[in-house]
Amino acid sequence: MVKIFYDKDATFDAVKDKTIAVIGYGSQGRAQSLNMEDSGLNVIVGLRPNGASWNKAINDGHEVMTIEEAAEKADIIHILIPDEVQPKVYNEQIKPYLKEGKTLSFSHGYNIHFGLIRPPEGVNVIMVAPKSPGAMVRKTYEEGFGVPGLVCVEKDYTGDALDIALGMAKGIGLTRAGVILTTFREETETDLFGEQVVLCGGVTELIKAAFETLVEAGYAPEMAYFETCHELKLIVDLIYQKGLQGMWNDVSNTAEYGGLTRRSRIINEQSREEMRKILKEIQTGEFAKEWALENIAGAPKLNALRRLEKEHLIEKVGKDLRKMCGLQKDE
Repeated sequence: MVKIFYDKDATFDAVKDKTIAVIGYGSQGRAQSLNMEDSGLNVIVGLRPNGASWNKAINDGHEVMTIEEAAEKADIIHILIPDEVQPKVYNEQIKPYLKEGKTLSFSHGYNIHFGLIRPPEGVNVIMVAPKSPGAMVRKTYEEGFGVPGLVCVEKDYTGDALDIALGMAKGIGLTRAGVILTTFREETETDLFGEQVVLCGGVTELIKAAFETLVEAGYAPEMAYFETCHELKLIVDLIYQKGLQGMWNDVSNTAEYGGLTRRSRIINEQSREEMRKILKEIQTGEFAKEWALENIAGAPKLNALRRLEKEHLIEKVGKDLRKMCGLQKDE
């Protein structure tokens, strides 16, 4: 049985007198820092001097300083920069300022779980992770609600690490919707699996394969795009709002019968076996090693795959149709 915390279960007692340094000011960094500041917490932002986000954070009203200055001044260091750059920034700009009793915080467990960041003894290590893009974290907070989230404690040196995590979660607005207590291992491995098998990997390959099948059969690329990509949002929104059964209730009987009787021919035992292999690659750290080597080499495979994706017919057709639908403007 999972433990879920709500507003009534969390207080600001463990964080109200502490300085929270948010390292990074991307989508999550901006949303989380603004929410915590609006909740009355003491937030500073640590960035590269005169980097792309420096003036943006200043214009948003934050106290902005270098990463080193923020790490030295803060009681809680909340790292929200990309996974692949975290170890270098941590070792060079944060680790020297990790005094006893401080808290190191993340929104993704990747570098802690796979040992790419190894905090010293005498500090707390926690996670506060919204389960939503940063724009929605901010939007729902401003509307008086919040998105769900996760909290976990890897190291509790001060004895109140969970209270610190819950205080930050409350400040971000997550306890308004509910936060689940989990572990760094569970969050990291399930997150990677979901991204690779469904959310980013599986669904895009399914879309492309279906699109190519229709085009190869002589159907107009525009029709193929609408039927295999554009309308996906309608179905995903129904599942998001009502679950699988609610979606089936809202589509036609023809769509329901066709989907239920044919889906296992697409996602079959061979597909499931590959899912198990991908999960094993994540669990053993094989994927983490591959990703680390990819970055050391300058991301040649990733850049090549990005070029291929950009040049695919579905992107060229989709760009024009998204403009037609008012979903995308000229670049």
